[in-house]
Amino acid sequence: MSERKSRVNRGATYRKVLTTAAALLIAAGFAAPALHTGTGTPHHTAAAIASDTTHDGGGAADRQPRMKKRGAARHRTPVATGMQTDPQQADSINRAADTLEGDAAAADTSLRRFETWPEELRPRLEIPDSLQAAYSFTDGLKRAAIYGDSAGARTLYEQSLATDSDYGPALYEMASQYLESDPARAIEYARRAYDTDTTSRWYTSIYAQSLIVSGDYDRALPVFRRLIRMDDGNPDNYRILAILYQQRQQPYSAISVLDSADTRLGKVPYLSALKRHLLVATRQYDRAIAEAQEAVDAAPYEQSNVLSLGQAYAAAGRDSIARATLREAVAMDSTNVDALAAYADFSSERGNMPEYMAALKLLFANEQFPIERKISLFRRLTSSRKFYGENYFAIGALASTLAIKYPDDKRVVDLYGDHLIAGGDVENALRHFKLHLDDQPPQMDYYMAVIDIETYLQRPDSVDRYVQRAVELFPEDPVLYIRKANRLYVKGDYDNAVGAFEEALKYADTDSLRGQLWGYIGDTYHQIAEFAAGRSERPDSIPEKSRLGARTAAKRCYEAYETALALYPDNASVLNNYAYYLSLEKRELERALEMSSRALALEEGNATFIDTYAWILYELGRYEEARTSMRQALSLDRTESAALPLHYGDILYALGEKFMAETYWRKALDMGADKAQVEERLARLNEPEQQTQQTGSKDKKERGKGREKHK
Repeated sequence: MSERKSRVNRGATYRKVLTTAAALLIAAGFAAPALHTGTGTPHHTAAAIASDTTHDGGGAADRQPRMKKRGAARHRTPVATGMQTDPQQADSINRAADTLEGDAAAADTSLRRFETWPEELRPRLEIPDSLQAAYSFTDGLKRAAIYGDSAGARTLYEQSLATDSDYGPALYEMASQYLESDPARAIEYARRAYDTDTTSRWYTSIYAQSLIVSGDYDRALPVFRRLIRMDDGNPDNYRILAILYQQRQQPYSAISVLDSADTRLGKVPYLSALKRHLLVATRQYDRAIAEAQEAVDAAPYEQSNVLSLGQAYAAAGRDSIARATLREAVAMDSTNVDALAAYADFSSERGNMPEYMAALKLLFANEQFPIERKISLFRRLTSSRKFYGENYFAIGALASTLAIKYPDDKRVVDLYGDHLIAGGDVENALRHFKLHLDDQPPQMDYYMAVIDIETYLQRPDSVDRYVQRAVELFPEDPVLYIRKANRLYVKGDYDNAVGAFEEALKYADTDSLRGQLWGYIGDTYHQIAEFAAGRSERPDSIPEKSRLGARTAAKRCYEAYETALALYPDNASVLNNYAYYLSLEKRELERALEMSSRALALEEGNATFIDTYAWILYELGRYEEARTSMRQALSLDRTESAALPLHYGDILYALGEKFMAETYWRKALDMGADKAQVEERLARLNEPEQQTQQTGSKDKKERGKGREKHK
């Protein structure tokens, strides 16, 4: 008898657990969903519509529509314990269970106790077929709301739909889950939910929102019109419908919708703001001013209302009262970003630069104005050289404000340093960047800025020092080894320059960079060959040195160029220099012409490259073509190189135009060409007429003078 009674008690305990859990789940499963009720500033773009129509992120239970009547009633699920006693005793136990207080901890303990029972003695929960869809759905809600398991909840919703493909609540939740991640699937689920009950505002709402998110505004418009008829007390519906009309270029229809909202809901601030925007867009300035004035009269100390009134006056062209009203708005709260920005825009549009820059200074000092917007605005201000020059000191005040407020922000450090350089204050720019060399983590850009400025100021020892420091801090950066190699090249230490370029090759991570480095190595070997052959034109003050002979250096030069072009076939600098050096040796001229032509195709309008092309034509005896190309080079040259008029004179002399040849030779002399070389050419004018096609062989030396290799 005691064993029989114990079984009955255990059955009652399990009944209590089920009753408590069922009450919680059903309460969660049948709560109505909350519509989005954002009250921020109205948005006027399709993207804004999409972002504003998503859910607020609440639990699934907060969004759930009511179930259909069939299979959705709140019936208690029948429980078979397998341990029933006589009906009278069982009824007494069940009534006691129904009156017990739901205790989650006790229920959990009871459930764990059942796990120790033999399988044949454990209670079984039996769900009627008519409630299978509702049960799976409710279990899915529990997964989402209690455990935060959206993937598990989705699986249970799918099980619910497998049982009943038209089960509206599950379709609603599936649409909600896919609303942002997969709008196309969200539309399909939402449409099916809507089809099950077109009178449900929840289903209508999710369908309308899914259409908005997917950008299907034409289909969304009639759905939102229907939604307003079903739920005319939700201001968000009016806002979205008005924006949909605006999107379709129907602003008057949008205004009509907002007028209807005013009639039904009274003045809603963000709807009123949207209406004012539309009234201004349709040039209904008097109505816009009246709307804004009505808002000011209702709340005269609300800054946003005064600001809107000032903007309405400005749109109507009533500048005096607009300026006064906008200044009044700023005076109400001089830290308000919207007010400062509106006043700054008004001043800029009216060409009042002093007031514009003053307003910007307040904005730049305002913590609420994001630094990203400050930097973007500063770059726009400095993008026009004319405006930058005319307002240099006012813009400098903005740069100083940023430097004071954000001293460790790299973007601001760069911005302030660039501003100093733009104003010619190079020494202060140098000091500025040097102050940040010890920043942690170290920034290579700061070292590069210091190296560049020291190079510009012609302080080679300082350049060497900072290059070495940078290499120690950033030992795997190829750019620094390139700088180091260039410094060694400038000092005439060619062998170590080649070594530094080769060191950079170890860290070069692209074929294009490797190709450039081999080009630099080829240029250095060519200079070694010139030095070893006694043809170097570098000043005597530079102590050039190398252990290589001229022939070996020349061979390595061409090998380096071949490697460079194999890695980077479109390296214009290597193509030009390689072609030029071949022309000096009068070999492989057709190949040289092909490479020079390719370099010109890569960099059109490069006077140095055109000069190379013209000279190769000259060496090939194609003088007319050479003259045409050299004329183009002279017209495009901005370096005032003496080599170009000198060589043009050679071409003219070859064509028999001695007078013009003399003119250009003398022009080259005035531009700094070697006097002895020019006099040698002038002496030819008195020689008997003879074949002159090979005069270029005497001109190798001056050909390089004034040319700038493109490293």
